[in-house]
Amino acid sequence: MPSQKILEQKQQAVAELAERIQNSIAGVIVDYKGITVEDDTKLRKELRENGVKYTVVKNTMIKRAAEKAGLDGVDEVLNGTSAIATCDEDYVAAARILQKFADAHENFTVKTGYIDNEIISLEKVKSLAKLPTREVLLANVLGAFQAPIASFARAVQAIVDKSGEEAPAEAAAEEAPAAEA
Repeated sequence: MPSQKILEQKQQAVAELAERIQNSIAGVIVDYKGITVEDDTKLRKELRENGVKYTVVKNTMIKRAAEKAGLDGVDEVLNGTSAIATCDEDYVAAARILQKFADAHENFTVKTGYIDNEIISLEKVKSLAKLPTREVLLANVLGAFQAPIASFARAVQAIVDKSGEEAPAEAAAEEAPAAEA
C-alpha cells in the first residue's frame, strides 16, 4: 500500500493530466518502446517546437485522467508502454509529427488519438498526419482569396497598357495632318 504522500502525488499528477487533456484540442497516445535516447530527444525537441506537450505516463494514470476528462474509450489501447502528446492550438501537429516518427521507427507505434475530447480511429489519426501544417493551410486559403483580386488587377493593368499604346499612335496621327498643312 503506497504512503499517503505518494498517493497524493499520484492524484495530483492525474488531476494535472486530466486538465491538460480537457484544455487540449487534440492529442495522440503512442507506444514508444524501442527508440534510442537520441531519437527520443530529437522527437521531443520537434514536438516542443510545434507546441505539443509529450509525456510518458503509466497506463493507469492515463486511464484515470481520461475518465476524469470525459474521454471515453482510451482503455482499449492502454497496454505496454504509453506516452501522450497533447496540443492546445494545432489539430494536426501531434498526429503529423508522431506518425512521421512511427513510419521511420519500426517499434514506435501510434495507438489512438482524440480531437475535441472525442476518440478518433487510427485511420483518422493517419489522415490527420497527412494534412499540411497550419501555416501552409492558411497560405493556401490566402492564395485562394488573392487569386480573383490578382486576376482583376492584371486585367485592369492590361487595359491601361493597351490604352497607353493607342494614345501615342493617335497623337502621332493627329500631328501628321498638321505637319502636312
